Amino acid sequence: MLTAWISHPICEAHDMGAGHPEQPARLPAIEDRLRAGGRYDLLAHHEPPHATIEQLARVHAQSYIAELQSLAPADGMAQIDPDTRMCPATWEAALRSAGAAILATDLVMHGEAQRAFCNVRPPGHHAERSRSMGFCLFNNVAVGAMHALEAHGLERVAIVDFDVHFGNGTAETLADEERVLICQTYEYPLYPGLNPASVPGREINCPLPPGSGSSEFRAAVESEWLPALEAFRPQLLFISAGFDAATGDPLASLRLTAADYAWVTTELCALATRHGQGRVVSTLEGGYDLNELATCAFAHITALMDSD
Repeated sequence: MLTAWISHPICEAHDMGAGHPEQPARLPAIEDRLRAGGRYDLLAHHEPPHATIEQLARVHAQSYIAELQSLAPADGMAQIDPDTRMCPATWEAALRSAGAAILATDLVMHGEAQRAFCNVRPPGHHAERSRSMGFCLFNNVAVGAMHALEAHGLERVAIVDFDVHFGNGTAETLADEERVLICQTYEYPLYPGLNPASVPGREINCPLPPGSGSSEFRAAVESEWLPALEAFRPQLLFISAGFDAATGDPLASLRLTAADYAWVTTELCALATRHGQGRVVSTLEGGYDLNELATCAFAHITALMDSD
């Protein structure tokens, strides 16, 4: 069955200004690498809809959604927090980025795709219920997970996050949701400066010290993530796919390689096959060295496409 590719031109139009690491060029870098590798045309292409206010409100406060909409500028730039800005295209880009997770969930649940990758921005895993943080406005993966639970009636959904930064927004927005298991690896100490203890059956948090590489990452996945996921038996698996733990990323100092991303993706797809009919939804988070981003995302998407 085909792997879905979900993206929209407005996500590239979202621009937080010259020199900002979360730059528009991130999306075409991934697309160009897929074209060069002969994979782009093998994906099933879709454009995401706008997430509705109702869908966003499963995760975010109505007042926060309204505030963000009111701050969206007609021209120029609006500063939302020290790291995050809105330009005229940002509001629609944010709606479509969350909408991509909605569409991806629908596609895999209806059997129209086995897996899906959402090549969208702004990213989402730092966005809390009532606060924008770290380049993120809406928590795309949390919106998708709640859609799976509420619209499709699933009982167990897992989110795995291998971004180099702790996904505080995902943890905060889903803190009271017993139907979701969240597994994270992240560099610590590093933004946002959080390192909460794991909660069996709910949160598996695996901090990695600066300089950690393949052996440390794989050990955490094998000893912490995979046993918890096997016990939880997720009916659908979401991936917060950040590639900023790769060697050379300017915002961090882990040393993962494309082979690590291919390996973890293959392991996760095998687990999804055992427990969730192979259903996997992956959405882009971080990754700020364009060459490493493209190389590692290519490895991840290729593994999504090729895993049994």
